[in-house]
Amino acid sequence: MDKIKIHHLNCVDILTSMKLSAIGHCLLLETANRLILIDTGIGLADVQDPLKRIGKEVIKMAGYRFNESSTAIRQIEKLGLNPALVTDCIISHLDNDHIGGLADFPNATVHIGMEEYNNFKSGNPRYLQAPMLHNPKIITYGPSSNQWNGLESRHLNLQIADISLIPLFGHTHGHCGVAINLHDTSLFYIGDAYYLRTELEGDSQPVSQLAKNRADDDIQRITTLNIIRNFIHQHPEIIVFGYHDIKEFDQFIGN
Repeated sequence: MDKIKIHHLNCVDILTSMKLSAIGHCLLLETANRLILIDTGIGLADVQDPLKRIGKEVIKMAGYRFNESSTAIRQIEKLGLNPALVTDCIISHLDNDHIGGLADFPNATVHIGMEEYNNFKSGNPRYLQAPMLHNPKIITYGPSSNQWNGLESRHLNLQIADISLIPLFGHTHGHCGVAINLHDTSLFYIGDAYYLRTELEGDSQPVSQLAKNRADDDIQRITTLNIIRNFIHQHPEIIVFGYHDIKEFDQFIGN
């Protein structure tokens, strides 16, 4: 397999109504002739015409602060890489702050859990349709008997690394994490299974009410939090991190 370099990108800038700062921690996997994104953050169209693309209500609810230089495509260019080499986007779930940038990579195949794509198509009002209007190629992944360290694993045949979707339902009905196994380390990106890692300390954290309000299934969300707590305890050798936590993101910068 090709040697893989992982870039950690902050592709979202958020200040919530609770005055909590948050980010959008996307991953860019670089090989000699191919790029793969794990979640995309918001995109150029979101930044250039946010009222039309996103809408005032969602902007206010999410607390977006827009900066074109933070989009994945601009960061890829800044790294001296060609955005046209983005062949695949692996998506934890289809909320706008995770897929707004899909349209900036129109030829990329989108990889998503089957339940999440069905949820998107069901008319669930949490989803914006604009990020998918370019009609990308979509591959969905359904339930699997395969396991990754005790968790259900839906393997992605990308031929560059051992990468799987890991169901972590609750935040949305089809929300998944992403497991990445490299020759010398394993990463477990848990998306929005928690907003901030402090949620693992209990349900009385300041962000807990926001997480509850935004969950499609709050009981399942709490079950997923317990799964992650147990996983971290059982597998200290695996690096676990989410999408929105600034402190987690900062630990990767410069590494």
